[in-house]
Amino acid sequence: MHRKLAAGNWKMNGLGASLAELETLGGMHATSGIEVLICPPAPLLSRAADAVAGSAVTIGAQDCHAARSGAHTGDVSAEMLKDAGVTSVILGHSERRQDHGETDAQVRAKAEAAIAEGLLAIICVGESLEDREAGRTLDVVGAQIDGSVPDHGTAHDLVIAYEPIWAIGTGKVPTLEQIEEVHGFLRNRLSTRFGAETASGIRLLYGGSVKPGNAADIFAVSNVDGALVGGASLKSADFSPIIAALESA
Repeated sequence: MHRKLAAGNWKMNGLGASLAELETLGGMHATSGIEVLICPPAPLLSRAADAVAGSAVTIGAQDCHAARSGAHTGDVSAEMLKDAGVTSVILGHSERRQDHGETDAQVRAKAEAAIAEGLLAIICVGESLEDREAGRTLDVVGAQIDGSVPDHGTAHDLVIAYEPIWAIGTGKVPTLEQIEEVHGFLRNRLSTRFGAETASGIRLLYGGSVKPGNAADIFAVSNVDGALVGGASLKSADFSPIIAALESA
């Protein structure tokens, strides 16, 4: 099993002054038994990588294009991310799927591009409130796994983040039993596709209103190998207790 992962997604937040939070976080977690990742907006990536150099914190991106280069105004390739000092990239986040109409096939193509450049692909799946209330959760996340995850993913280059859309930024959190059900389902789905040995090493993150107050309970759930954290990752004072909870899990 790889090290557990605490990943922070800053989304479209943060300016140059925000890099001080990374330096503080790096100082607080200069050495850690888990992997700590922050994904700031694209304009900050290179400076962020410099800010955490020498600490246990690494830098990830929030998206990439499937092509290596070309006439794609406004887009950023996986090769460019790697050149900027990035180690990982979030792909298929529900906000990308909703705001930009990204399909499973597009997410898969992006993941293939990221993995080809040696980046860790963090692929997001999750159901809407309507899907949850209609009992379609496992059907939805199963289809997203089948369509979004490349055929040759391994524990070294692939992470799955389960983020129920209705829990992102809302303060609502699924019950621990609901989280356990979905994570167990995802592990079994990956095992069927890649084999039990590979599937057991692919880290499964939970995301959606993870906070210092509920992190320890979430991390105690079977098949939860870390978290993808939104708002609470913007401030080191909020994110550090979540990291500490995962270190103790």
